[in-house]
Amino acid sequence: MQAIIQFLVAGGVVMIPLLGCSVLAIALIVERLMFWSRINRRQGRLVRTVLSLYQSGDALSAINQLQEDVRFPMARIFLAALELEEPTPEEFRLALESEAQAELPSLKRFNTLLETIITVSPLLGLLGTVTGLMTSFSSLSLGNIGGSQATEVTGGISEALITTATGLVIAVSTLVFANAFRGMYQRQMGFIQEYGGQLELLYRRRYERQEVVHAITR
Repeated sequence: MQAIIQFLVAGGVVMIPLLGCSVLAIALIVERLMFWSRINRRQGRLVRTVLSLYQSGDALSAINQLQEDVRFPMARIFLAALELEEPTPEEFRLALESEAQAELPSLKRFNTLLETIITVSPLLGLLGTVTGLMTSFSSLSLGNIGGSQATEVTGGISEALITTATGLVIAVSTLVFANAFRGMYQRQMGFIQEYGGQLELLYRRRYERQEVVHAITR
């Protein structure tokens, strides 16, 4: 702990916002990792179970299963369509698409903050470089270089290098996770389109069969 404090002090005042950026980035990354881990681990199995139930004609059990796991995006998307009262295929499709659009903010949550950290951290590091060099140059006087002056010069250079390195480390680390989350988001969008299309097709077939039955019984 003492070594960390000494490192922060050596980096100068710019290390304070850099520390804030690092703590915020870690918190956001942990939250997103938990979010995507929960979705990737259980949502696929839930959706396949629901589609199997619905295909077998047990729509009520499918809806009950979705209501038990409503915390998943696909569950909310499916429920938005399945809970409609005798919709036409077009209304069913619009319900799926509307709810899918409504789920986008939760899937893309914190992306802007992560991108801001990626952009700001190197700039703060650059600011620390400038202030460190200014400290070094301000301590110089011609004809009297040595002793305490040399210590101040090296201290300023150390501050410049520490802040630059810290800013780059924060930006690069955050960028790696941000790209991973972006990839998970794109895969999730493909997942929504694939299984949403399957549910829509099952409903359309069911609707057409009901229309044929009604036409026969008239």
